[in-house]
Formats: sequence, structure tokens, C-alpha cells
Amino acid sequence: MKIPLGKVILERALSKLGSASRAQTRSWILEGRLKVNGRVIKDPLYLVVPEKDKFVLDGKLLHRSNRQTIMLYKPKAVVTTRSDERGRRTVFDLLPEELKQLHPVGRLDMATTGLLLLTNDSRLSAYLTDPDNAILRTYIVMVEGRVSPEEVQQATQGVWDKGEFLKSSKMVLRKVSNKESHLIMELTEGKNREIRRLFKCLGHEVTRLKRVAFGPFTLGEMQPGEFRQLKHEEISLLLNKY
Repeated sequence: MKIPLGKVILERALSKLGSASRAQTRSWILEGRLKVNGRVIKDPLYLVVPEKDKFVLDGKLLHRSNRQTIMLYKPKAVVTTRSDERGRRTVFDLLPEELKQLHPVGRLDMATTGLLLLTNDSRLSAYLTDPDNAILRTYIVMVEGRVSPEEVQQATQGVWDKGEFLKSSKMVLRKVSNKESHLIMELTEGKNREIRRLFKCLGHEVTRLKRVAFGPFTLGEMQPGEFRQLKHEEISLLLNKY
């Protein structure tokens, strides 16, 4: 079932707004303690609009956090998760306490660096990750070996990997040698490890991967570990552009 744009399931809603963890919200729902717009809802998969709907817990209104979206330059060897069972450093270790209730818009794997958006605006998050909106993600890629023009064409036409179609919307060779190749690559979806899997199908191992742009947002002069708040005008520009 495709969830309508701007809606999320109830058990996720309050965690996205910074009011509680997803596990805590689910507990409230199943215990019948949570009302949505005056109705007791016991279905964790009930669809809501977090920015508009009214949530009451045990008779007390849960206040919404102000909408916040930040752009983080994710360093290498940091995982995009709230906690890690192996004790690895996470992106939330890079943030001050008041921003730790934001959620990532998609993920970058541990070895990938670059632009990561985090937000508590479910409408924006849904818009950015909906494949129908084809929001461009731009990457700098380094791979082992010489990538041929024929392989570039194959990547832009698409390849199949384990039943999933992987495709670059645009790929440009910047530097080529027998040892390694440097490329600029654009995607319109965020499939799991898509770039690494695509190049593996072509016979190349990715040695460096950095996301430098997500829609109109670019890293610019930011350094690894740095973050900045996105302005309302920047987000409005995105929604008006696409």
C-alpha cells in the first residue's frame, strides 16, 4: 500500500515530531491512551498528518515541535541510525541534544560521505523520498579500473541486480586511467547501496562515494561533521521548483 503524500502511520508520527520514540508511541496506542482529533485510536498503522492532526495523551495535548530541517556533512565511518548495536558512531553523535529528535531523509551507508538531510517535517521527508518526484541526488564516485563509455551507457540504461532495476539518470566521466576512474553521477531514487551495486554489476569496486547535492541543496564549503539549519525560504524553493 502506498502511503499518501504528507501522511505517516501513527506509530511513527510522534517520533517524527520529537514527542516520543516510535516504541513509546506504539505502546500508548495499544494501551488506548492516545487520541487523534478526539478519537481513541488503537491501530498503530492508522494514517495521520503530524503537522495538522491533534494528539492527546492521557487527556493532555502533545505539543508539536517546531519544524526543523538541517543539512549535515556526514563523515566516513559514521552510521545513519539513531543507535547502533555494535557501538559505532552515529550521525546523532554529531548533533546537539535539541536536534537529536530529527530523523534522516533516507540513508548514506557507513563508508559514504556527504550531504544528509535530517528533519521533523514528515511532509518534506515524504516529498523528497517519493520516487514519483524524481528529486536528483548528485554524487562524486571513484571506482577501481577503467570505466568505458560503453559501461557509462549501460549504467544510464540500467541493470538488474537481485530482481531490482538499478539506473543512473546521468553519469559523466571526469578522469580515467587503468588504475581508477572518477565520475559524477545522478540518481532520482535512493535504493539501498544502489551505486555500489550498480558498479559491481559492471565489474568495478567503488572506492570513494560522496553525495554533494540533494535537489537544490549542496554541500558548498561545509566540512565533514558540520551542519546548518535550512531556512524556510530554501525549503519553499524546493517545493516550488519540483
